[in-house]
Amino acid sequence: MRRETVSDLLAFLAIARERSFTKAAAKLGVSQSALSHTLRALESRLGVRLLTRTTRSVSPTDAGERLLQTVAPRLEEIEAELDALGALREKPAGTIRISAGEHATNTILRPALAKFLPAYPDIKVEIAVDHRLIDIVAERYDAGVRNGEQVAKDMIAVRIGPDMRMAVVGTPSSFGKRPAPKKPQDLTEHNCINLRLPTLGGLYAWEFEKSGRELRVRVDGQLILNGTSQMLNAALAGLGLAYVPEDLVQPHIGQGRLKRVLDDWCPPFPGYHLYYPSRRQSSPAFSLLVDALRYRA
Repeated sequence: MRRETVSDLLAFLAIARERSFTKAAAKLGVSQSALSHTLRALESRLGVRLLTRTTRSVSPTDAGERLLQTVAPRLEEIEAELDALGALREKPAGTIRISAGEHATNTILRPALAKFLPAYPDIKVEIAVDHRLIDIVAERYDAGVRNGEQVAKDMIAVRIGPDMRMAVVGTPSSFGKRPAPKKPQDLTEHNCINLRLPTLGGLYAWEFEKSGRELRVRVDGQLILNGTSQMLNAALAGLGLAYVPEDLVQPHIGQGRLKRVLDDWCPPFPGYHLYYPSRRQSSPAFSLLVDALRYRA
């Protein structure tokens, strides 16, 4: 349907409802002559007369009455939907899709959403727990959560968590046969729990740094997993040494269930950031969520 046809139909409906060119012209904010021209053009395109005009009144013909009964409700539905969309701009609503890892979901997103969602019942948040470094635009996510150093330069990044540290841990019995490692290279003598990288498919090399010296150690062991909580549980079960976020293991270290080694080789690094495309047009719902997640030291 051509754009001018819609405008002409709206003009016809105004005349038919008001039963007056004068009143319809005033309502539409146009001159009577322009309105008469619009109606004649519509009747010419349709090939039928829509209105009967006299010096005293205007009334729909049979064709005009049929058009009034069929088209008017549909245009009203369209207007109602447009009004509803306008309301969404003022009322926070909609679904926000986020890609995040398991640790970020459990430690950052879930606690924040427990406070945020009850305050905004019309907002829905879908979290896909995914350890891959995905293209959030191609996979139709509104945002992703990753460590600050993993966020692409063309994205807007908002810090949502403090700096993090990793920790090498094992049960006290894990160090019974071999002495605790003093330097990262000593890990090659221990049974370590490996992490399978979902994006590239290889095994993660444990990363260390001390006094500006960086080391990446490829450890060996009997068990390979693909999640931090799994690695923690395996370490607690005595299945080897694990390299996991510090906050996960601190309670177990305090209770004596795990022993930490190489503490001085695990410096802090940028914590979790929420990232999204710079060209994204933020909805009120998304803006509110970003503000709720924003880290405030």
